[in-house]
Amino acid sequence: MKRIGIIAALPSELRALTRHWHHHSRIAVGRIGDLDAVATCAGMGEPAVLRACERALAASPADAPIDTLVSVGYAGSLSCGLNAPQAVAIREVIDARTGDTFTTDFISDPAPSAAQLKPQRLVTLEHVAGPDEKRRLAATHQATLVDMEAATVARFARAKNLRFLCFKAITDGPNDELPDFGRFTAADGRLRTGAFAAWAVVHPQYWRVLGELEKNSHAASHELAKLLAANFASPPVSSSVS
Repeated sequence: MKRIGIIAALPSELRALTRHWHHHSRIAVGRIGDLDAVATCAGMGEPAVLRACERALAASPADAPIDTLVSVGYAGSLSCGLNAPQAVAIREVIDARTGDTFTTDFISDPAPSAAQLKPQRLVTLEHVAGPDEKRRLAATHQATLVDMEAATVARFARAKNLRFLCFKAITDGPNDELPDFGRFTAADGRLRTGAFAAWAVVHPQYWRVLGELEKNSHAASHELAKLLAANFASPPVSSSVS
């Protein structure tokens, strides 16, 4: 493994990890353990995630190209056994829309700081899942987590013949009813925060869960940074790319 490209949807997902890295034009460059790394985010949704993947590859020098893409960020828990703000390694990603399955190329043993959690199975949706859908996803796919980006990164990595890894941090539980953030996502994948804030003010039924989400997101970002540091602390055993 030469250089890794870390792909997120939101700046807050990368904040704790890249705090002391060099930042320029929505790219953060730094090191995790012995590895050089490039990190970027471009917003929510498949087009935005694809832009982030392309940006990461373009930011890597020709003599030290990225050979591994890492999907990182927030996820919802589908299991009562996984709670915010735990961060976990993902062994398998399932695209709920297409049924495609992507297995990560290596998983090191979870570090003690990660509560000895075994690698998990994650399902990717195009929208925010409510409690009823979370239960269906858990039963249909035997998955423990849900997100909106990992399958896109995995498919891009497969198309480019790159290794693929995935690490997620939990921000909401199986019974949490979140707003439909898709209504407030601009064409470039960014959240229209002003419009969302105006909507949230007149929907008090979401105040509690949004407050918990903000608190969990801050803690989850730190847990995610710790998990990546632990997993890349020494050269991992990896599978070859076919």
